[in-house]
Amino acid sequence: MIKPHGSDELNPLFVYDTEKRHALIAEAESLPSLLLNSAAAANAVMLGGGYFNPLTGYMNLADALSIAENMHTTSGLFFPVPILNMTEEAGVEAGSRIALRDPNVEGNPVLAIMDVEAVETVTDEQIDFMAEKIFRTLDGAHPGVATFKSLGKTVLSGPIQVLGFSYFQADFPDTFRTAVEIRNEIAEHGWEKVVAFQTRNPMHRAHEELCRMAMEDLGADGILIHMLLGKLKPGDIPAEVRDASIRKMVEVYFPANTVMITGYGFDMLYAGPREAVLHAVFRQNCGCTHLIVGRDHAGVGDYYGGFDAQTIFDEEVPADALELEIYKADHTAYSKKLNKVVMMRDAPDHAKEDFVLLSGTAVREMLGKGIAPPPEFSRPEVARILSDYYQSLDS
Repeated sequence: MIKPHGSDELNPLFVYDTEKRHALIAEAESLPSLLLNSAAAANAVMLGGGYFNPLTGYMNLADALSIAENMHTTSGLFFPVPILNMTEEAGVEAGSRIALRDPNVEGNPVLAIMDVEAVETVTDEQIDFMAEKIFRTLDGAHPGVATFKSLGKTVLSGPIQVLGFSYFQADFPDTFRTAVEIRNEIAEHGWEKVVAFQTRNPMHRAHEELCRMAMEDLGADGILIHMLLGKLKPGDIPAEVRDASIRKMVEVYFPANTVMITGYGFDMLYAGPREAVLHAVFRQNCGCTHLIVGRDHAGVGDYYGGFDAQTIFDEEVPADALELEIYKADHTAYSKKLNKVVMMRDAPDHAKEDFVLLSGTAVREMLGKGIAPPPEFSRPEVARILSDYYQSLDS
């Protein structure tokens, strides 16, 4: 199986030894506490699951600035975005051991224990520098920029021991999986070539066919449909609705034992190209050999060019940085001429009217009225689930 990023073995930070974990939970009650923000909590969950291998905890300011500049830590490790614990809280001291509490679960249970190696103040100029490099904009209307600039001016760095996976296991018991669990399941299937498909949206016909195309073009053994389960921007479809619609699509339209439906506990960054590279890093840690990178991957609004998330792999990611390979996809749509879904780049003789194209707003309005989009755009079983959701909102 493909090696994890940065090490020979996957090193998740979750404490799997039950006796040791219970002892740490008991210890945490006597430690000073820090209530994390959602971004830092999501980083802890990803570190716990092995997704951010080979990191051992939160990064210091020097590494964060170095990664923002050139996607390498000061020691030379390739990593596309800083993994930080930024806070507004004062009073935490270097050399202390603290309990990190979960902001997203009632009662704020302990999520992890941290050995604080450094407490550093980040300047407005440094925050702007990192934001501009990561998001390619400083526009406060960009949801990722707005979140990043609101996290706080204090950077706490050091190793962590993760004691739980926030609300993700409880709320999504059939879907949430760690990188460890996905690796094990891929091994159980006997799959050697595995294509990952990233999604934060329901999957329509074009997405379904894109997975099929990638699997056939690469001669892959299976597809990992890997959905984001954490916080999104207002207006995005909730994870439970996406989960239900994707499961129905796979159940009806894919052969048995060719698709794994899983999710990961992270808040969307909307960082476009940089987030696409992060997706590649943690899909390699999951055991995938390929990642589909399509048009405007991980983007938002008009902040990124349609294929910036592909060209970053050619222009900024060193050839030896990752073992995982990228499957570059164009926009896909149903061709009225060919009576099938195609990549637009493969249909140069087509005009816009030769495709079944619907805007997100148009689809939303149709579903809200109980009108199913054309079957060339969305499977009826999927449309029904989404229609029920939108009608419940409208009512």
